[in-house]
Amino acid sequence: MALTRIPTGTTGLDTILRGGLPANRLYLLEGQPGSGKTTLSLKYLLEGAAGGESCLYVTLSETADELHEVAESHGWSLDALHLFELASAEAVLGDGRQQSILHPWEMELDGTVRLIQAEVERVKPTRIVFDSLSELRLLAQDPLRYRRQVLALKQFFAPRNITVFLVDDLTGEGGERDAHLHSLCHGVVSLERLTLDFGAARRRMQVQKLRGVNFIAGYHDLAICTGGMEIYPRLVASEHNAPFVGEPVPSDVVGLDELLGGGPLRGTSTLLTGPAGSGKTNVALQYVSAACRRGEHCCVFEFDERTGTLLTRADALGFDLRPHIASGLLDLRQMDPAEISPGEFAWTVRRAVEEDNCRILVIDSLNGYLSSMPQEKQLMLQMHELLSFLNQSGVTTFLIHPQHGLVGTMATGNLNVSYMADTVILFRFFEAQGRIRKALSVIKNRSGAHEDTIRELRIDRSGLRLSAPLDEFRGVLTGTPEFVGNNAPLLEESGAGQ
Repeated sequence: MALTRIPTGTTGLDTILRGGLPANRLYLLEGQPGSGKTTLSLKYLLEGAAGGESCLYVTLSETADELHEVAESHGWSLDALHLFELASAEAVLGDGRQQSILHPWEMELDGTVRLIQAEVERVKPTRIVFDSLSELRLLAQDPLRYRRQVLALKQFFAPRNITVFLVDDLTGEGGERDAHLHSLCHGVVSLERLTLDFGAARRRMQVQKLRGVNFIAGYHDLAICTGGMEIYPRLVASEHNAPFVGEPVPSDVVGLDELLGGGPLRGTSTLLTGPAGSGKTNVALQYVSAACRRGEHCCVFEFDERTGTLLTRADALGFDLRPHIASGLLDLRQMDPAEISPGEFAWTVRRAVEEDNCRILVIDSLNGYLSSMPQEKQLMLQMHELLSFLNQSGVTTFLIHPQHGLVGTMATGNLNVSYMADTVILFRFFEAQGRIRKALSVIKNRSGAHEDTIRELRIDRSGLRLSAPLDEFRGVLTGTPEFVGNNAPLLEESGAGQ
């Protein structure tokens, strides 16, 4: 028999649950204060009320005024909900339909539960939020009695075709999760609020269990915004695979295309690595400009440089990106690593690919992306999954990774993504004829043959130019190769280049 699913009102959660919650079951929603339980609960009830269902919010901890304040902050009205309040000692009795006021500390647990059951019989809801179990735990005063009462509530709700959220703020028993409570409930949703050393607090959630249902396991980042909760389902690359032709992507710079045997293939990732100022972003912009001229949609996620500065730089190279932005072919986004979570970024990339048909994607830079993730291990896993998703979607990805240091031996820091990239282009400064110049070479290309030469890179108002292969270098692997060839004029004096 197929399970009847009901939407929760939060799109990301329904995606994680692969369609919504099985109806007429008891669920536990747990999390510390401030993690978003009230917002998620109210949206769950409002979703039901919008479909004509009778919905009841039983609150033992928050007042009706506090609930209305939360709703108003999101632009919601709670008029369609039944509120049953047991929190305020000074409130005046309501109209009998929307809310009732009781004093839980003046009555026994059994009497409180009987009044709740009577309200359920009167309202006959199909959705209930019971907030919170910590108050029930205090009334019980004994763990055994508390657990028996929760079991009795489950048995009371079971034959009445009600989908119930039990809310637990984890304030009892040292803040530990109640394993017995987990076993009683059909499903468990956990919310967490993490305080970082710098930046906004991060929130995440996970479905700890859901009997008989396949769901997306693991942690999922979330944000509380005006209008509700945005949950960003963890990206699972194996679930996304779009057919595409793995053709070369040209840059319209002859020498650069020759280095890569025509260009990186669609569905591959290219790592542009080298010291600051060596031309990595300019090369990425060259591919973006060429793709826009072909009518392909491109996305640039800028973590380090301001978008205004980037556009000015493009102007200096001789190509104006503003018309492509105006036409919708180029999506240039300024990212704030102190505010955005990695899950939100992955979700943003996914929408750009699936909804906007992005074909060329640039992340500038990986160091900025690293700032959004406090744990390196998780960063590497998420980046690997993100690149796999982009590759399987036929997107050509450019990853810009500045190395530490300008001259001498340079290190990549604690972030090593070269093994994940299909192509690696190495940028270097070199000394020749008393001047510091730029050079690049391809040191890896999984998708096909590539030159093993070094070419000089020249960047001016004419755009990008590459010299013919330079074969007389010394100290290439030291980080500052020195050109020791003949004294013939180099690229900018001769006007040569490709």
